[in-house]
Amino acid sequence: MSTTESSSASASTHGAHPALPGLVLGAIGVVFGDIGTSPLYAFREALGQSAADGIDPSEILGVLSLALWTLTLIVTVKYVLFLMRADNHGEGGVLALAALARKAVGVRARLAIVLGAIGASLFYGDAIITPSLSVLSAMEGLHTIPSAAKFFDEGTIRALTIVILIALFFIQSRGTAMVATLFGPICVVWFVVIGGLGIWHIADEPSIFRVLWPSYGIHFLATHGTVGLFVLGAVFLTVTGAEALTADMGHFGKRPIRLAWLFLVFPALMLNYLGQGAFALARLEAAQAAGTEFKNQDWFYLMAPESVRGPLVVLAGLATVIASQAVITGAFSLTQQAVQLGLLPRMRLRQTSASFAGQIYLPAINWMLLAGVLVLIIQFKTSSAMAAAYGIAVTGTMVVTTLLGYLVARHVWGWRRPVAAAAILPFLMLDSVFFGANILRVIEGGWVPLVIAAAIGFLIYTWVRGKTIVRAFEARQSIPLADLAAALAKRPPERVPGTAVFLTGNPEAAPGALLHNLKHNKVLHERNLVVSIRTADRPVIDADKRAKIERLDDNFETVVLTYGFMESPDVPADLGVGARTEVQGLDAMKTSFFIGRNTLKPEAEQGMPLWQDRVFMFLQRNASDPTEFLRIPPGKVLELGEQVTV
Repeated sequence: MSTTESSSASASTHGAHPALPGLVLGAIGVVFGDIGTSPLYAFREALGQSAADGIDPSEILGVLSLALWTLTLIVTVKYVLFLMRADNHGEGGVLALAALARKAVGVRARLAIVLGAIGASLFYGDAIITPSLSVLSAMEGLHTIPSAAKFFDEGTIRALTIVILIALFFIQSRGTAMVATLFGPICVVWFVVIGGLGIWHIADEPSIFRVLWPSYGIHFLATHGTVGLFVLGAVFLTVTGAEALTADMGHFGKRPIRLAWLFLVFPALMLNYLGQGAFALARLEAAQAAGTEFKNQDWFYLMAPESVRGPLVVLAGLATVIASQAVITGAFSLTQQAVQLGLLPRMRLRQTSASFAGQIYLPAINWMLLAGVLVLIIQFKTSSAMAAAYGIAVTGTMVVTTLLGYLVARHVWGWRRPVAAAAILPFLMLDSVFFGANILRVIEGGWVPLVIAAAIGFLIYTWVRGKTIVRAFEARQSIPLADLAAALAKRPPERVPGTAVFLTGNPEAAPGALLHNLKHNKVLHERNLVVSIRTADRPVIDADKRAKIERLDDNFETVVLTYGFMESPDVPADLGVGARTEVQGLDAMKTSFFIGRNTLKPEAEQGMPLWQDRVFMFLQRNASDPTEFLRIPPGKVLELGEQVTV
């Protein structure tokens, strides 16, 4: 779900159309950072699951075959060829699909939003684990350099990893536009290098290409029982980051992502895994000939000559930092969408670029991610221990994406139920098998993303439920705006100069702030705008379609401002305060904004349980100020409200 920070990506939101090579380069740097660093640990961890009683050639071939076919079926077939067709006006990702499906399924819209909330909750677990695992695995390559190994024990490597990640999170507030221009070139070098390493070692065992026949993987699963499922769970590490292919469609487009995958990333990954397998087979044969014990090792780094392992560690560190950056900005983007869709409270959001709308920074999310990353590194200590926690979050998100894909195929594309089921069922079965395999690793560490997802899911449920109760209270207290207008026309109150803007969630009803103003101040402004904000089921709304204005009578006009779920509201600008626009005559010095702000009161006998009331109240208190979220000058706002029992 990442939001690219590159100029080529962000320019698309401002009407520019970068050349195809630039988009391909940007996609290589942002979309494939996560999946591109999987060779650091995926094959090692998968083979390690079958190493308890020793490793034989059939196990190396079986694990490698499973890894290559997982890459092919899940990424190439499922994502590149199928799910990338399911986009919401060019945008992808779990919440974009949820918004698209919600609009299409009508009365079952809640199902789409629930699925989207589950997928979003699981993504936060992924966003914490990815930086921890990827950067730590890159730094562990220092163990493989004989001259450096004595200086870098496990504690030193953890400390180095922590320093790198703290630095990464601290620079988020400054924006990353400048360093983002290096993402693409660095990742191109990375993929060329790992592909070259693979080609070099394929020569160790040219027959390694036989694993492209799926029977090796099938035979391995059939003969290894429960161990085979544990291996399958670890094999899934090869495709972590595949969600980025759909999540970043809005920034790069389908064609650049597909070209980057098919002509560079996929071949490089396949060649590297084949090289690791061939290298492992050659080492096994050498150990058997010498009569020595064969152990599972750090195959990725050992493939490189000792003289170049130092530069390779540096390159891997850069690649994993890029992968981490993509996930961090993805968390920012996902949170912005969740807030716009009403799943989370408003959060303080800062634009880090005056030119590119996609570059945003959310302090609360940034520091929560950093805290989670540090806890994981300190708790798990090594990448191998942490790998068990990785797969569940990713497989869970993939199951959700597949289910949303069915809703889109059935209700948006108009496929008949048997056709949609026939297309989706194989992917769902594949995802379910991998999810089941990863569930077996809950005790090893898989509980971590589940706990994170459960906590986020609970917050989403509490926020949505609490806001529903508040809206129901406001609806009971409200009166139709048309009735109020008619009553005021018969008995006009005292008028004061200027324009009053009343913000409300329902333009049909008289805003609570308006009623309180009439009740307590007994005045009405010369001009009164009743403004409500809507979030559309598309990522961006054209500026000329932003405002829908209706004149009720001489006293009131209603304005509906519609924003896409990827946009941040700017109410004064879109009302034309201080500018000549469709809504004219709004003098900045003579315009006041009225916002309803109710005081919440917990009540055990009504609404939610008392303890959940307090959680909702905490979220409400810590939500960013609506004036900041809506970009209203603080000195122009009046807040009026009453007590609400939740």
